[in-house]
Amino acid sequence: MRLTLRSAVAAVALSLCTAAFAQSPSDPQIVGIVVAANQIDMDYAKIALAKSKNKEVRDFAQQMMTDHTAVQKSVFDLGAKLKVKPAPSDTEKSLKDGAAKERAELKKLKGAAFDKAYIDNEVDYHQAVIDAVSKTLIPSAQNAELKQALVSTAPAFEGHLEHAKKVQSDLASGSGSGMSH
Repeated sequence: MRLTLRSAVAAVALSLCTAAFAQSPSDPQIVGIVVAANQIDMDYAKIALAKSKNKEVRDFAQQMMTDHTAVQKSVFDLGAKLKVKPAPSDTEKSLKDGAAKERAELKKLKGAAFDKAYIDNEVDYHQAVIDAVSKTLIPSAQNAELKQALVSTAPAFEGHLEHAKKVQSDLASGSGSGMSH
């Protein structure tokens, strides 16, 4: 199962990074990609909040819901201000297709296997998003405010990656917070 989950994440990462080589996304497509990426991580967090009994995993998932909801609002607000509506792209479609497969895999798992798969996915997903933002989206953004918004969100995504890696390490070592009752 782990290879399936990691390969799905790798496919998403590849689609995000290859967008730079095919055709740079337009500003409306960048907004669409950011909206999709945020929604995907909120969807993963909803699954974790419904399935996990591990306090550390649940706390991480709740942080993802809170932070990505705020980012989503700021993206919509900036889009409205700039009169830029999210536009579809092959990258957005690939992201959504990969996420649908990932959600299906996560929904099959329970207990410690779910916690591990969810957190492993979060580590891989955040790394892929960070790479895509820095290598594709920021260089492709034409609007200065959009570009600055992407630059300013990078520290939050880095923080999410580091938090996910800590939870991943705690789960692997057995020092996670365990079950909450």
